[in-house]
Amino acid sequence: MGRPVNEGLRYVGGLVWLLLDTCRWIWRSLFTRQVRFGRFAFYAQLVRIGVRSVGVVALVCGCIGFILALQMAPPLEPFGQLEQVPVIIGIAVFRELGPLISAIVLTGFAGASIAAELGTMVVGEEIEALHAHALNPIRFLVMPRVLATVLSLIVLCVIGELIAVASGWAVGVAILDVPSKVYLQNTIDALDMADFFTGLFKAGVFGMLIGLVACYNGLSVTGGAAGVGKATTNTVVFSIVGTIVLDLIFTSVFFRLGWT
Repeated sequence: MGRPVNEGLRYVGGLVWLLLDTCRWIWRSLFTRQVRFGRFAFYAQLVRIGVRSVGVVALVCGCIGFILALQMAPPLEPFGQLEQVPVIIGIAVFRELGPLISAIVLTGFAGASIAAELGTMVVGEEIEALHAHALNPIRFLVMPRVLATVLSLIVLCVIGELIAVASGWAVGVAILDVPSKVYLQNTIDALDMADFFTGLFKAGVFGMLIGLVACYNGLSVTGGAAGVGKATTNTVVFSIVGTIVLDLIFTSVFFRLGWT
């Protein structure tokens, strides 16, 4: 039993070390003149990770809004409480489902791609070539990907939440016969700024986790093509499990603080 525990602790330690190294390079690139911030690499990763994920996140979150509205109606209708459907959808989406669903979608869309790309570079000895030219791979490869993942997931979370609420509104008005004014007013009354900002905070942390796990697994590839496939699989599994565990921890803390 000691071997899995030792490997797990070593993996977590590697992620923490990679996070500290990435933060150090971010600080140096933003606040010192010796290191230049790679804007074009960062912009390229934003397009690749964020912009190209908008359609998938919008589709999934839109379906979530439809599903919640249709599933909440039958138990509420006998009590004459269909007007509470927007309350449930708004709270569930902004507090939990928005950042969580966006993170899971981004894990499969971009996290696996980052791990496979970096793993292929390791197998092709491109990382060794960077070291040979005195170029730090954390600065040139990890930093723009982690930053782009964090920023992209925050924006995607906002887009997904709005689309989920809009799709729930469409079902409530067109199928459940809830007046549009009542639906929108109940949604606004049910939410406050704490719901919005806690969701954004979760999205930022989830994005950092996904970026770090993908980069760490990609840079740790051994064994050729088989190692690349293993790193890609581990990235998806570890990112999803880690995201859900972190969500549980944050929800428990926010509950104790009275923010839920």
